[in-house]
Amino acid sequence: MDSETLKKLVIDALEDVKGQAIACLDVRGLTSVADYMVVVTGTSGRHLRALADEVSKKAREAGCAVIGMEGEEQAEWILLDLGDVIVHVMLAATRQLYDLEALWSLGASRAK
Repeated sequence: MDSETLKKLVIDALEDVKGQAIACLDVRGLTSVADYMVVVTGTSGRHLRALADEVSKKAREAGCAVIGMEGEEQAEWILLDLGDVIVHVMLAATRQLYDLEALWSLGASRAK
């Protein structure tokens, strides 16, 4: 699956489970690790797990492997590695503290 299609699948899955403030950063010019980083806010640990589970489920159904998932136990920040797309599912306070959008947008353009 190409990175554009995977990005859309991720965003659609997050919207289905009411993810908040979804941001997609195009990081192709900044790293070779991934093409896109998607950042989304959830309202509670349970909501974060639901968001991550929905993305994981939809990706697998589409034939895309989930390379890794970290942070489900603490549920303040769950990271999903889908290869070309990395998904950060965060509580609002955690998202504000780490401010990944500012860190990665130095030269990156936002895409959706």
